[in-house]
Amino acid sequence: MKRIRLRVAYDGTNYSGWQIQPNAPTIEKKLDEAIYALTGENVHVTGASRTDAGVHALGNVAVFDTASSIPADKFTYALNRYLPEDIIIQQSDEVEFDFHPRHCDTEKTYEYTLINSQFPVPIYTRKTYCYSILNTEFGLPKKRNYTWNVPGNIDISKMQEAAEYLVGEHDFKSFCCVRTQTETTVRKIYSLDVDRKGDEILITVTGNGFLYNMVRIIAGTLIQVGKGKFNPEYVKEMLDAKDRTQAGQTAPPQGLTLMKIEYL
Repeated sequence: MKRIRLRVAYDGTNYSGWQIQPNAPTIEKKLDEAIYALTGENVHVTGASRTDAGVHALGNVAVFDTASSIPADKFTYALNRYLPEDIIIQQSDEVEFDFHPRHCDTEKTYEYTLINSQFPVPIYTRKTYCYSILNTEFGLPKKRNYTWNVPGNIDISKMQEAAEYLVGEHDFKSFCCVRTQTETTVRKIYSLDVDRKGDEILITVTGNGFLYNMVRIIAGTLIQVGKGKFNPEYVKEMLDAKDRTQAGQTAPPQGLTLMKIEYL
C-alpha cells in the first residue's frame, strides 16, 4: 500500500462543491470514480479544502491509499484520462502514511475576482484560471461563472485600509457561517491585498486556514466598505463583536478560486 497526494485544479461551476453529497455531482465523487475506473479499487479521497458549490481551484490537495503498482508520479496522466475536462490533476506524488492534507501546517491562498461594470459581461475575455494554467484551450467560458459583477463606484483605497484590520491572528467568528463547526474560530491571515486591473478587482488573501464562508464574507464586507456602507475602521469593531450579524454580506461563490496550498 502507498499514499498518493494529488494536486487538483477544477472549474466548480457544474458541481455541488467538493464533498460527496447524495444525488449531486461533486469533485470528490468524480475523483473517487476516476480512481475506481483506473485501479478497480473503491477508495475515498481526502481533500485539504472542501470548497463550496461553484467555487474553483488551481491547487487543492487530496490523498488516497492504493495497492496499485502504478508509479506515484504517473497517476497524474493516468487519472486525467478518466476525469471530465473541468477537473484536471496537475501533479501526483507519494507521501508518508501519516500525511493528512487538513492536519498539517499550511499557507492557503484564495483569490476573489469582481467585475466593476454597469452590466455583467457575458463572455470572458481570457481563459479561466484552471484552463490557462494548464495551457489548454477549451474556448471562452461565460464570465459570470468566474466573477461577481458589482456596478457603481468602488473606493479601492478604503477597501485596502479596511483589509489591514484583518491581517494578523484574530477570532474570525464574525466572518464565518453560523453553521461552522470547529473547535476554535481563531485564524491567522498573513496577507490581504486588494488590487484593480481595469474593470477587475482582485482580493487575494493568504492565511493558515479559513472558516466556512470566511473568504466570501471578507470579500463581501470589503466591497461594502468600498461602496461606502461601512467605514474602514468599523471592520475592527466587527472582529471584536464576534457576531456574524455585525459583518458584511457573503459574496457569491463563483468569484472565488483556491489558488494554492503550501505545506510548511
